[in-house]
Amino acid sequence: MANILTTLPLLTAVTNDKGIGYHVLLIILGGIAAFIPRYFPMRIFTKRKIPEWFNEWMKYVPVSLFTSLVIKGIFITNQGYHFVPLGHVSQIIAAVFVIVAAYFTRSMSISVITGLIMVFLVSLVL
Repeated sequence: MANILTTLPLLTAVTNDKGIGYHVLLIILGGIAAFIPRYFPMRIFTKRKIPEWFNEWMKYVPVSLFTSLVIKGIFITNQGYHFVPLGHVSQIIAAVFVIVAAYFTRSMSISVITGLIMVFLVSLVL
């Protein structure tokens, strides 16, 4: 691997530090890895008709991913990766207010702003 990096002019011309070449290579490989999963599905599905049941199923993917991230942030600790029901009380209280705001307004921006304000206010009190 080191031989490949020293023969590439871009990587050796950036700086004499050997570590910067690895960083540039990592950035390039990361860009390729991010591009491929976006390009091929677009390329495949532009010529085919997607079934309606698949479209209905895909509507719930962003919501479920967002929910899993929020639940992990509220109920899972960083020390040992354990479930703690009342580990972040201020965030749980803020989450209740966000749920109410999201239900009544159906607005993502109002829900996010409500969450930020409530975490700030509740953490001041607790």
